[in-house]
Amino acid sequence: MKTRADEISESPLFSGLPAEQIGELAEICLEQSYEKGREIFSEGEAADGFYLVTSGKIKVYKLSLEGKEQILHIFGRGEIAGEVPVFVGGNYPANAQAIESARVLFFPRASFMELVNRDPAIAVSLLAVLSQRLRRFTHMIEDLSLKEVPGRLAAYLIYLGARGRSSQTLQLDITKTQLASLLGTIPETLSRILARMVQQGILSVEGRKIRVLDREALEALAAGGKGLV
Repeated sequence: MKTRADEISESPLFSGLPAEQIGELAEICLEQSYEKGREIFSEGEAADGFYLVTSGKIKVYKLSLEGKEQILHIFGRGEIAGEVPVFVGGNYPANAQAIESARVLFFPRASFMELVNRDPAIAVSLLAVLSQRLRRFTHMIEDLSLKEVPGRLAAYLIYLGARGRSSQTLQLDITKTQLASLLGTIPETLSRILARMVQQGILSVEGRKIRVLDREALEALAAGGKGLV
């Protein structure tokens, strides 16, 4: 059975730290479990720490005044959420909810900052992750503001392929409703676009399994140089 130290060391955030520092992190964190649909933190709530997902998935999202949901991130095993206010203080800027039964390790801000003050190498690791997160946000804002939904979907599928073992056979690890929210659209529109991409021979779709049949056409869609007919 894995220990907390094992789970912490497997996270990209902390994987480069020596065993002594991993042990110190293991001592300050708390194990928490959330059932599907349970809120983990809410926008505006005082940010008293951050979360490392050890199993399951959680989504971080915003709600418009009309109640429309925009998913910002979906995090799985080894990823962190709620880390930005750890350094700057203040409140959580968005909401987080378990989209399937999830287990997390919670790192209290005060204890974590005490460790950082003693050993800045921990902060350097966290800053590297924040830099990657910023790049993802930049691409997301660009996609939502400049690209039509087919281009956003194509860009996401290319990103998913880059993360996985194969760029040709992709496995969605979220529902199509959640994917629609992540792309800033509605499920009906997403379904129509997927159907058109299948008709044009760009993809084949079986449930959550997607095969890329025409990589060049998919890349053209993602770049905005070609639209669906």
